[in-house]
Amino acid sequence: MKKLILVIALTLSSLTFAQNKKTQEMTPEQQAELQTKKMTLDLDLNSNQQKEVKTIFLEQAKKKQALRAEMKAKKESGEKASSDERYKKEIEVLDNQIEMKAKMKKVLSPEQMKKWETKQDERREKIAKSKRKVLNKQE
Repeated sequence: MKKLILVIALTLSSLTFAQNKKTQEMTPEQQAELQTKKMTLDLDLNSNQQKEVKTIFLEQAKKKQALRAEMKAKKESGEKASSDERYKKEIEVLDNQIEMKAKMKKVLSPEQMKKWETKQDERREKIAKSKRKVLNKQE
């Protein structure tokens, strides 16, 4: 169960900008607002893009909140996920990533999209690196 939570958490974090614990305690609306502001600074978004991106981030934040609540309930009940359940969750997370990327392509210019993808790749690398450190410490 811990590995499933780790995989889902790492995958979801690649969908959004790096968040600290304070951000996780915020409402989905607050998270979406912060992510939009950060993205505006990084990519110089215009006002229409800001509105559309905020809508996308709000939807993602609400999905993450629901997933977190579901995972917390399962953990508290001591329920362990079967391999089929883990597979379905991972597929769901990947589908969400694909959907997010498609939506962002509609909103961002080609240059902005390239820069956004580069930043996403950097975040994935950072997460993978920290995951390797954690795994090395456990051994």
